[in-house]
Amino acid sequence: MAKNATKWPAMSIEEAHAFLTAPGSPLEMEPADVLGVKMRVYKNTPPTLRAIFDLGRDWGEREFIVYENERLSYEDHYRAASAFGRVLIEKYGVKKGDRVTLIMRNFPEWSIVFWAVVAIGAVIVPLNAWGTGPELEYGISDSGSKVVIVDHERLERIRPHLTALGLDGLVAVRTPADKLGAADAFEDLVASLDGYATLSPDPLPDPDLDTDDDATIFYTSGTTGKPKGALGTQRNICTNLMNAMLGGARVFMRRGEIPPAPDANAPARVMLLSVPLFHATGCHSILVANYASGGKLIIMHKWNPEHALELIERERVTTFGGVPAMVWQVLESPDFATRDTSSVESIGYGGAPSAPDLVTRIKQQFPKVDPSNGYGLTETSSITTQNLAEDYVAKPDSAGPAVPVCDLKVVDEKGSDVPNGEVGELWIRGPNVVKGYWNKPEATAAAITEGGWFHSGDLVRMDDEGFVYILDRAKDMLIRGGENIYCVEVEDALYAHPAVMDAAVVAIPHKVLGEEVGAVVQIVPGKEVSEEELKAHVGKLLASFKVPVKIEFRHEPLPRNPNGKIMKTVLREDMKKYETRAA
Repeated sequence: MAKNATKWPAMSIEEAHAFLTAPGSPLEMEPADVLGVKMRVYKNTPPTLRAIFDLGRDWGEREFIVYENERLSYEDHYRAASAFGRVLIEKYGVKKGDRVTLIMRNFPEWSIVFWAVVAIGAVIVPLNAWGTGPELEYGISDSGSKVVIVDHERLERIRPHLTALGLDGLVAVRTPADKLGAADAFEDLVASLDGYATLSPDPLPDPDLDTDDDATIFYTSGTTGKPKGALGTQRNICTNLMNAMLGGARVFMRRGEIPPAPDANAPARVMLLSVPLFHATGCHSILVANYASGGKLIIMHKWNPEHALELIERERVTTFGGVPAMVWQVLESPDFATRDTSSVESIGYGGAPSAPDLVTRIKQQFPKVDPSNGYGLTETSSITTQNLAEDYVAKPDSAGPAVPVCDLKVVDEKGSDVPNGEVGELWIRGPNVVKGYWNKPEATAAAITEGGWFHSGDLVRMDDEGFVYILDRAKDMLIRGGENIYCVEVEDALYAHPAVMDAAVVAIPHKVLGEEVGAVVQIVPGKEVSEEELKAHVGKLLASFKVPVKIEFRHEPLPRNPNGKIMKTVLREDMKKYETRAA
């Protein structure tokens, strides 16, 4: 194969995947029966999270987590997680398959607890740390968790619900002694951060795990009804690790280069964590992937673009991202020009639609950086499609093609395939798709149908190369007088204006047409644009019926949930005040 091919791409996506997954390759694929469904799997996928945990110790004294001024090595992390795993078994009686709830902001202890739980074969239930007391009570109760680990803020929220929950154990992290109440102090059970090196290094008992055993329950943030617990298996999460590895290798193949062999002596990747660990992206694609590769994870107490730039400079961060809005904030920060960002090699994001113009801005301010985005859901254990480097620059409005072990199809309302280029719902099948929803057989049967196909609820189109273009959530699509309007295309048009930093399109009720297009935008600091100017700008790019009838300007960030997705339910309520005007 040619080295440094002068013409890009050197091969098609299909050819690159065939080469990378061929017999003898680290990413070799083979057929398998996964819970009764025949599909492709990676032959060399680690069988369980416990296997990954034990291998992580090989990184020794290499730094794993940096939080503010605290630093934790792989060895100390392994000892701490092993010690806490023993506490769960010996003090609280946790057995294989028992559920353990974790409710915490991004502290180093989040990782320690996660690995301790999965290493003993229990099922980790990470709940949204920003949930209310009743919401957290529901997740604990619905999952049947016997032990809960919280930080101080979350302890206060669940305290009124403890009697009803009847837990076997409650552990509090970074909580003052006079605030513990019925909780045990994590530090007393294990050790202080500075004392982890003194803990016994003896390995934990073997839980005798199977690759399709339960591993995680992540609750989905449904817009109606109670959240559903997506039940992930060992295979699901370990497959995601392999999917993450494949993306970088494909970049080399498309360039006509051989991917470099793994080198344990190579400098560690340094990633700035900007998303919550209690979502699939933060846990599966960042925490697990970094742990397995010996990377360093820089944790912020709270997202702030100026502090992010400070950490990028101080820690020589090589990778950062999150959701698109966070990248925009870094690019637009007044501190950008004063910080050394030369260490950054890649910028990746997902979890929310991104404007094509973002790629252009990244290449302007980070000329040597490979930008990337992707698509996935809680139910697909994070990665389903990936768009990286030159592919992303060439098709900045796409989420990329599917990873090799995933089958995708785009279907109409009857479940029949639609031709390439036409819009339909995306269905997904692969070893990364979860078993179903915890204790909700009807919801599982509706979401995962015969043959293992997961119904994403996302409206997409797919081109002839297999690149997926996310248009909208089926339930969020606007219908104006019978015309379908996909919010993403209107948002992209708004993003293309230099004064727009963030944008969300939502429906405004209309008596005759049903719905009209409304928009809420955040303006770039120091820039100005009028509503009429912005409407005219959109009108030059899209048909007139897609132009927002009302654009509301804001100078503060748009409301987002902890996973970075804009809370359109909140904005819809806000925009209802324009209903009479629009009618």
